[in-house]
Amino acid sequence: MQYEKEWLEMAAGGDELAFTHLFHAYKFKLYGFISKLTGSPATAEDVVQDVFLKLWKDRTSLRDVESFGSYLFRMAQNHAINGFRKMAREVDMLKEMNTGDLPAHSTPQTHIALKETREILHRAIQQLPPRQKAIYLLSREEGVKHEEIARRLRITTGTVKNHMIQALRTLREQLSQHPHSLEILLLPCLVFPFC
Repeated sequence: MQYEKEWLEMAAGGDELAFTHLFHAYKFKLYGFISKLTGSPATAEDVVQDVFLKLWKDRTSLRDVESFGSYLFRMAQNHAINGFRKMAREVDMLKEMNTGDLPAHSTPQTHIALKETREILHRAIQQLPPRQKAIYLLSREEGVKHEEIARRLRITTGTVKNHMIQALRTLREQLSQHPHSLEILLLPCLVFPFC
């Protein structure tokens, strides 16, 4: 782009208008790229917002960027991949909380916290919107793959992913409101070996 290097230099110095120009020049392309990558418009919106927020916070490093487009897309791709990894860990943790047992050497307090967390998780699952709840239960409790869920419910695989993302976000928010559930989420990897 004609003014891109100038905008990068000015944005690095704290110029909000220059940063806004960069945002508007790339936001739709980046959204389309991440939307295709993830199959989720909601995730794409989150990634675009998170990436530009991170860029603004670390704006002084923009001076060193040679190709902003390449830098931006690589950063967004990494952010999306890390999001998938985090979601996979959360899914495993939620599954473990719902069905797994703690090692024999864990403390009584840990057992109590896990029991309370399982109850909170169960209540949170019951309060999910009907479609999200159905998809979550099929996927996480029955082990049905997204493609099969889509076929059974006559919806797209992307819609299944979107509902799962929303369900996991809701469950994470519900668990984070309870101090005991946070203790469980922060247990050492000895308890959750997939950390």
